[in-house]
Amino acid sequence: MARDEQLKERWEAVVEMLGNRFADGQILDLDAIIYLIGVQELGQLHRKFKKDEKLNLMHIAICRLLEPYGYYEFDYVDEQGWPHYKVLEQLPPLKAGEQSVLMKEAIVQYFVEKEVII
Repeated sequence: MARDEQLKERWEAVVEMLGNRFADGQILDLDAIIYLIGVQELGQLHRKFKKDEKLNLMHIAICRLLEPYGYYEFDYVDEQGWPHYKVLEQLPPLKAGEQSVLMKEAIVQYFVEKEVII
């Protein structure tokens, strides 16, 4: 199976699984999935978040997702339990479509590592 086909199938599996679990079967967009990963990484699952905290959750997710690619490295957890990452390498300038593919690859890899999908 071609790499692109495998990514597409795995991405669809992630979207379906998360939509069924968190959105009554509705399709979640990329930002919603990144947000959910941020909540998972923070580990504070049963609380409401303010707008700025939601942005921070997405930042946590992006750092965690791009860590295996060498762009970020986990640094520490602060006194409120929020993880912090340091930048190892700046992301190259990417077009919107390239950013989307990179994030989808990283999200699929995240769920493969967590053994949620194969």
